[in-house]
Amino acid sequence: MWTHGISSDGQVLTLTDGTQSARFHAVWLRDNAWDSATRSPGNGQRLIALRDIPTDTKIRSATMTENTVTVEFSPENKVITYDVPWLMENRYDRPASSATGWMPPETVPWNSNLEADLPQADFETVKTNPDALKNWLAQIARYGFAKLNGGPIADQALMQVVDLFGFVRETNYGRHFEVRTEVNPTNLAYTGLGLQAHTDNPYRDPVPTIQVLYCLESSAAGGENMVVDGFAAALRLRDENPGYFDVLSRYCARFEYAGDDSVALRTRRPMIELAPDGELIAIRFNNRSSAAITDVPFDQMETYYAAYRRLGEIIDDPMMEVTFRLNPGESFVVDNTRVLHARKAYSGTGNRWLQGCYADKDGLLSKLATLDAPKAMAAQ
Repeated sequence: MWTHGISSDGQVLTLTDGTQSARFHAVWLRDNAWDSATRSPGNGQRLIALRDIPTDTKIRSATMTENTVTVEFSPENKVITYDVPWLMENRYDRPASSATGWMPPETVPWNSNLEADLPQADFETVKTNPDALKNWLAQIARYGFAKLNGGPIADQALMQVVDLFGFVRETNYGRHFEVRTEVNPTNLAYTGLGLQAHTDNPYRDPVPTIQVLYCLESSAAGGENMVVDGFAAALRLRDENPGYFDVLSRYCARFEYAGDDSVALRTRRPMIELAPDGELIAIRFNNRSSAAITDVPFDQMETYYAAYRRLGEIIDDPMMEVTFRLNPGESFVVDNTRVLHARKAYSGTGNRWLQGCYADKDGLLSKLATLDAPKAMAAQ
């Protein structure tokens, strides 16, 4: 049974059920009112600005039912009813994370052990079954990647994958790009050599947050796809040597790409990017696109390069990788801010044809949230 209390100055409401409690400031409660005068009934957007809330807002009184609390504010004489489960879900009165590089609980780091339970789904099933689509998108949100099997073997079929959750992000490479490889090629542009695990396009700002790779032909031996959890690699570096983690997250690397006279892309961002409160939010790692590092102080440069080398060694460790083969009609979606991808070398004879494109993670997460919405509403 929930109970409540109001501070003597009317600035704080406290809710408790005997096992948990949370405090809420009066101005926060007023700003987060859900009445029709404060929020649009259609889309939930605020209809008022903070300047419209009096600076001397206080809680005059409060009454409770089993799952709601009704608050009267002064000096507006406004009465607002709040859903207690919503307040507890959005409470901010909790211990702050003390670990640099923390992640939300729904983000799960992984290593090669994930290969035994590869996140994947069937194309036709997720296309027609909202629950299957929700589960597949949740796997991408949780692990940073997932396969999709049984798709059509047709030019630009990858656009149908993007249509499941969002929109293509067009770049100077176009709406999509071709990845053609020949074993024993006549032109070295179509080499079958392996690639080191990397994130794509670190020279862009913002970086493409989702990449889709779709297989249309795979007749050569080898050429397996490989993914590495950049978050898990960064956490392993932090646990081994906090100083290494610190320099790679404190100082910016530089990345650049100039494909022709019309393209000159440059960024400066840390290889390990943290939010101001220490949350691990992005990895940028691509030796082919690295520019001269100039933002590290002289007395830290040796440590920086030692940390850079060690992060690369962790990424290259077979214990960190998950490997799978893409056959025609199969694809995978990868969170390009987190998961590094690579390709094993080829042998023998044959061809490999993939198509790729970029999309945005906010669209994927939006689709996942809307698929979750009916369940959330039913629980209220």
